[in-house]
Amino acid sequence: MPQPAERKFDVAVVGATGAVGEVLLELLAERNFPVGRLAVLASARSAGQQVRFGKRSLSVVDLEDFDFAGVDFAFFSAGGSVSAAHAPRAAAAGATVIDNTSHFRMHDDVPLVVPEVNRNVIAGGYGPDVSGGIIANPNCSTIQMLLAVAPIHRRFGVTRINVATYQAVSGAGRRAMDELGRQTADKLNFRDPTVEVLSAPIAFNVIPRIDVIEPGGYTREELKMHFETRKILGDDRIGVNATAVRVPVFYGHSEAVHLETENPFELDEVRGLLERAEGVRVIEGERDPMPLVDASGRDEVLVGRIRRDMTDENGLDLWVVSDNLRKGAALNAVQIGEFLVARCVAEPG
Repeated sequence: MPQPAERKFDVAVVGATGAVGEVLLELLAERNFPVGRLAVLASARSAGQQVRFGKRSLSVVDLEDFDFAGVDFAFFSAGGSVSAAHAPRAAAAGATVIDNTSHFRMHDDVPLVVPEVNRNVIAGGYGPDVSGGIIANPNCSTIQMLLAVAPIHRRFGVTRINVATYQAVSGAGRRAMDELGRQTADKLNFRDPTVEVLSAPIAFNVIPRIDVIEPGGYTREELKMHFETRKILGDDRIGVNATAVRVPVFYGHSEAVHLETENPFELDEVRGLLERAEGVRVIEGERDPMPLVDASGRDEVLVGRIRRDMTDENGLDLWVVSDNLRKGAALNAVQIGEFLVARCVAEPG
């Protein structure tokens, strides 16, 4: 029997050929996640493709035929319908599923977790030494916003959030990134761009709608930020009024966040809270955080433009930037796994 510190865990990555799946594999290797057996899974059309894990090349296996028996952690990032069909059978086989889709997020019996904010909600019924279970990864825009908002909420009580997001095309997947590249080349060569993936041309444009419009005029993306924020912070009194916009950026979501607090605050104390917050880096002074310069390929959530709302004494304005494929998706999922591994090693058996 190996000593706890030497223990390895069998891992499956579902959606291994996608943009988030690739970053998941990269982070599992970079962060020395204690991987034993590793299965990389995707649809039948991707079976047999090769993907990288550190210095190794692994062959993709068809998800439909895969037996999850013996898998400790199953990271899902292949779309809500795939998770709906296969995450429950992975959990039934004993795997702890960490799901990056929206399918399970608002299920009452599924924890919705940003480790720096609410890791305490992952009760003892989850982890590699128990019989399966599903943990949900929040929406990318919600994750980065709450890393900045949570410490302020804990200290001053946030009652309302107005947020406008400026979301990179990588949030819509690899095909959307390819479309931005093709359309950019088309426009620079005086050709009309072809729209196949997004709802409108994205090169040299912005699209003020992400996902479908629901009754009331909000998109699903905007509603996710409202309801997920309430669940993660455990406070149904908070209102989130969001406008989600797709912008012609490959990597890195940006957000203009406007808060209203219950209790008065001093800006120096707010800055101090953010500077000490886990996973946050404050950039202020000669320049402000930007997706290409500061966020792309980085793990931190960057916060700048910290100022009091000139129209509201208890209003606070922030600019929040993060790599949406890392902290907004893959990194958050890996950190959930790391937390469970650390608890397992600290409390063996």
